[in-house]
Amino acid sequence: MDILKHLKNLRNELKKYAYEYYTLDQPSVEDAYYDQLYKELETLEAKHPELSIPADSPTQRVGGVMLDGFKKVVHEIPLYSLADVFNKEEIIAFDKRVQKTLGNAIEYLCELKIDGLSISLKYIDGKLVQAATRGNGTVGENITENVKTIKSVPLMLSEAVTVEIRGEAYMPKNAFTNLNEKRIEEGEEAFANPRNAAAGSLRQLDTKVTANRNLSAFFYNIAQVSNFSVFSQEEVLALLKKWHLKVNQQLRKCHSVEEIWSYIKEVQDMRDSLSYEIDGIVIKVNSFTQQKELGFTVKAPRWAMAYKFPPEKVKTVIKSVEWTIGRTGVVTPTANLQPVKVSGSTVSRATLHNVDYIAAKDFRLNDTVVLYKAGDIIPRVAKVLLKKRPKGSIPLIIPTVCPVCSSKLVHLEEEVALRCINPQCPAQMKTGLIHFVSRDAMNIAGLGLRIIEQLFEKKLVKDVADLYALNIKCLLTLDNIKEKSATNLYQAIQASKVNSLERLLYGLGIRHVGNKIAKILAKHFKNMDGVIKATSAEIAEIDSLGKAVVNSLKSYFAKIEVQELIAKLKNQDINMCYLGSQKQNLVLNNSFFAGKTVVLTGKLTPNRSTVKEKLEKFKAKVTGNVSKKTDLVIAGSDAGSKLAKAKQLGIEIWNEKRLKVEINKD
Repeated sequence: MDILKHLKNLRNELKKYAYEYYTLDQPSVEDAYYDQLYKELETLEAKHPELSIPADSPTQRVGGVMLDGFKKVVHEIPLYSLADVFNKEEIIAFDKRVQKTLGNAIEYLCELKIDGLSISLKYIDGKLVQAATRGNGTVGENITENVKTIKSVPLMLSEAVTVEIRGEAYMPKNAFTNLNEKRIEEGEEAFANPRNAAAGSLRQLDTKVTANRNLSAFFYNIAQVSNFSVFSQEEVLALLKKWHLKVNQQLRKCHSVEEIWSYIKEVQDMRDSLSYEIDGIVIKVNSFTQQKELGFTVKAPRWAMAYKFPPEKVKTVIKSVEWTIGRTGVVTPTANLQPVKVSGSTVSRATLHNVDYIAAKDFRLNDTVVLYKAGDIIPRVAKVLLKKRPKGSIPLIIPTVCPVCSSKLVHLEEEVALRCINPQCPAQMKTGLIHFVSRDAMNIAGLGLRIIEQLFEKKLVKDVADLYALNIKCLLTLDNIKEKSATNLYQAIQASKVNSLERLLYGLGIRHVGNKIAKILAKHFKNMDGVIKATSAEIAEIDSLGKAVVNSLKSYFAKIEVQELIAKLKNQDINMCYLGSQKQNLVLNNSFFAGKTVVLTGKLTPNRSTVKEKLEKFKAKVTGNVSKKTDLVIAGSDAGSKLAKAKQLGIEIWNEKRLKVEINKD
């Protein structure tokens, strides 16, 4: 096989499928097939280090570059801002000004105003060489490595043109929701809206973080438009699309204010159904000849404006306030509201943030309040309508003891939140357990909230170490858990014992220690004892670890109950070492599975994806189809045609028990 030709074909095929999926929203193949090709490319590139990997290879989008900072970029052609308007009367006034200057029929092109971050991309001979933020319009920041992780941004255009493109990077609604859920679970503050989340993601010094944020982008302008044979905004969008750049298709040509206003109302009606946030409509004179005649003011073009949607605000009533305890002990007040519809959905609950916010706004029971959705997603209580306040109302009673364990709450000087500092608080322990078993932590599949709550109620666990003392008999006492489910859960718990140290550190829920910092600590200190015994000075010497992390680690491991917990985990044979070291990689590279082509079939424990991930750690190539090139088939229960084909071809077949023995041996 001509490996160079095969690699080129693989890359081109993957680029085609990615373009169809991320730019056209018209995938032509199943995700599993794309993943299979991607894995093949990744494996081949790793096997042939002598062959340089082109910068536009699909495998180069995963990040991995650690940036020192963001250098300034001077925009040769400034990124202008648009004048904002907020009602129909201002649109009429804009149209009159345009008509007065041009004195003939005007064609406007109306486009959605994407609520994201303006970016400028520079391509030389079709290759992406620079990406920058808008900044102040004249000077921005170089964010090239981060933008390369956005799958809808082509690393190579379909034509070898030299051009500067303007667009908007954004975070889709589902990606924003998932990100905030994860941040809240980790005790971090949620992003207020997708725009802030997108901006924060593009300014990460670790490009892997950006890659995991699932950003996207739309493009709408060419900086040096005179270099190309296009004569209107509509033609620019067609040219961008031809170059395989993602262009928003929700646009409308209009010839009067009434047509513009009709389009605005249509967009407002469909706004909630869009997969991304918009905050208005951009209205441009379509003809470039007419744009040139209209010119610019000092701040903005005279031929364009942005109509901004007003935030939808509704009235509702605070019926009660709940105080809940999070994983880190933070006490969060949540208002139970009289249900009301706002921005497309019915809202009955909204956070009141913390006691300082409650005091500043003076929220009380039965107050009529103004509610809106921040970024049209997160319900927020804006203010009290004092004229509607019932007579005799009194300020909210702020709890002084934990609503779960009755320990005294503290209001630390450097914090706005109340906090329960009792490490044995059942609420903290329960949410801590949920965090411990989560995907980025110990990744124990099947252990969800419902099962963890039962384990607590039945007093089968009180801390994370108790999970490893569970046996199948204990698990069978839980509701709706049968023999097979209990076996799967038990095996998933046991399998997590061999996780690398960073997963354990992150799973312990140490304040200020997210999965990135956990990995840094594990890699630096190699084992748990090294982390525990490290002095404040030794921790502070590590780049990117600030005072908050140092203080949090030292105070956490100084607690007697934490020391007892670590001892319990050690007694349960939980791995306490970092497995990404050179020594471990040497072991993995020389494992039984290294370089072998393996096929999984049937039902496996806890699931196929987990088994696949484990085998790939041992340098196996896991494929989806059995062929003469297959070295090994792992067959679970209910295996079908793949097992039959393996027998026909005389390929070695293992069951899960044999697999487990071999993995533990390695």
